[in-house]
Amino acid sequence: MFEMLDRWYKRKFSDPDSLMLLMLLICVSLLLAIWGDILMPVIVAAVIAYLLDWPVVQLMRLGLSRAYATTIMMLVFIAVSILTFVGLVPVITQQSVNLIKETPQIWNKGQDWLLTLPDLYPNFIQIYHIQNILQEINQKIVEVGETLISASFSSLADVGAILIYLILVPIMLFFMLKDKHVLIDNLSRILPNERRLIKQVSSEMNLQIANYIRGKVIEIIIVGTVSAVTFVFMDLRYAVLLGVLVGFSVLIPYIGAAVVTIPVAIVGLFQWGITPEFWYLMIAYGVIQALDGNVLVPVLFSEAVSLHPIYIIVAVLFFGGLWGFWGVFFAIPLATLVKAVINAWSPTPNQEIETYPQI
Repeated sequence: MFEMLDRWYKRKFSDPDSLMLLMLLICVSLLLAIWGDILMPVIVAAVIAYLLDWPVVQLMRLGLSRAYATTIMMLVFIAVSILTFVGLVPVITQQSVNLIKETPQIWNKGQDWLLTLPDLYPNFIQIYHIQNILQEINQKIVEVGETLISASFSSLADVGAILIYLILVPIMLFFMLKDKHVLIDNLSRILPNERRLIKQVSSEMNLQIANYIRGKVIEIIIVGTVSAVTFVFMDLRYAVLLGVLVGFSVLIPYIGAAVVTIPVAIVGLFQWGITPEFWYLMIAYGVIQALDGNVLVPVLFSEAVSLHPIYIIVAVLFFGGLWGFWGVFFAIPLATLVKAVINAWSPTPNQEIETYPQI
């Protein structure tokens, strides 16, 4: 057993470049595990910097300096953020409050429908089965309500953290965009000389993360806008709120679309019942999801490394459990990172040796 492990270790890590890559991954993982919460504003700024770097580069191609291009994009980004907050957040907040107020009515209507099932299917469903199920669900609802109330009070302490984000993130974002090459050069000085595999993995991941963040933001905007406009056209209640939920559901591949179907269907049933309008809603929602999965995603992520759906779901569950929202957001790039590391350590016999620019 030990001889087998020794042979495996020598085969994989006898090369100093492989050992340096392993040490770098361990150091970065420990850094995120220990100080991830403290470094979260830096991570948020880096994510937005990836998103805005492309338009900055396009402005530079028009003859502007990087400082001027960065200033213009920062002003545009701040203006769009303010307009979104002023125009969208109040509507979402109001619709959320209305939905919370009407939730008891929706649940009572659902209970009345469940209690009719024993009369419709007496050979399969008994009334006491439904009553037991409803009692357990009501207990769970009370527990969830208490949890949400306690969480809302505890979240008041996060107001200071939000203010820090509003101040620090734009400042760091500006300097990340303006001094991008200076920061990269400074980072290269602390990296080891044996970094052939580090360059290989970092070059691949730099392209993947940039394409992923840009494509995912565009997908959220398109899917959310189309869904909200469709729901408004169909006169569905809470149309903007549900449209935003559908937009953000694309962050979680496969799982998100299935989960968001539940509130869309519940609101439709509460508003119309099982009528043609309800089925029109579900058909429209299904068409949006089909176009997203079969047209929009292939166009936006055509350069992304293909991953099997099982790997994507496992990555969402694993990294989401580790880092919450950001783990879910970066599940696919992180899964791609794992694949790139495996390829770097275990290249196939026919794999061509690529050359990458110096870090």
